[in-house]
Amino acid sequence: MIHYKSKEEIELMRKSALLVSATLETVAAALKPGMSTLEVDELIDQFIRDNGAIPSFKDYRGYPKSSCISVNEEVVHGIPNAYVLKDGDIVSVDVGVYLNGFHGDSAYTFAIGAVKEEVLQLMAATKAALYKGIEKAVVGNRIGDIAFAIQEYAEKERGYGVVRELVGHGLGKHLHEDPQVPNYGKRGSGPMMKEGLVIAIEPMINLGTKEVSYLDDGWTVATRDEQPSAHFEHTVAVRKGQADLLSSFAGIEKAEKANSALNTNY
Repeated sequence: MIHYKSKEEIELMRKSALLVSATLETVAAALKPGMSTLEVDELIDQFIRDNGAIPSFKDYRGYPKSSCISVNEEVVHGIPNAYVLKDGDIVSVDVGVYLNGFHGDSAYTFAIGAVKEEVLQLMAATKAALYKGIEKAVVGNRIGDIAFAIQEYAEKERGYGVVRELVGHGLGKHLHEDPQVPNYGKRGSGPMMKEGLVIAIEPMINLGTKEVSYLDDGWTVATRDEQPSAHFEHTVAVRKGQADLLSSFAGIEKAEKANSALNTNY
């Protein structure tokens, strides 16, 4: 069942989503070789709580940490741990917050130091695919129009692997609501989008094939061919004519460029 939001509820959700963006901006300013992913998670947890919110992911269905941090061939749901980030890594950071009764959700992939050109191109294409999907998140279109736009660009035009097992989703009082928002599919299929629908659009794109495996920790999803994967996500409200981005990458991109440890040549 799809839960449509009022204008007032969407504005509350915007505050939640922008707090996620601010959290990721803090990550962008701090990331560097020598940090463990657990240290990054502790930074995230502290920032969210200092701003009067609760990390959405902590204890969600038993998940043990406040963020998902996935490195290199890890696609999503990487559990922060003692792994120490090093030059050449790419790091996907997925964050959710619960504030004023509503969740916000966003993700961003960072490149640390001398990352291979083909991997930087993957990151650029994944971010571009996200925005191509967002362009279709308007009243009167269908969920399949978002899915088709992402797949057409990432898979057909760029030749990357679009993950099938994991999808975007509705968002609101619950972290995961209907409808599911796949990154692959047929134009004109799926539920029709109406005013008041809020969704998380989140392409997960692999440098190699689309195939993934679940690791023994029960959470982490990784590419089966061990090639890198990138992940970008926005919280989006469906509107007439043009989608309304509730989250923002502007501050993240500014902090990313100011951090000499990060590679922004993509």
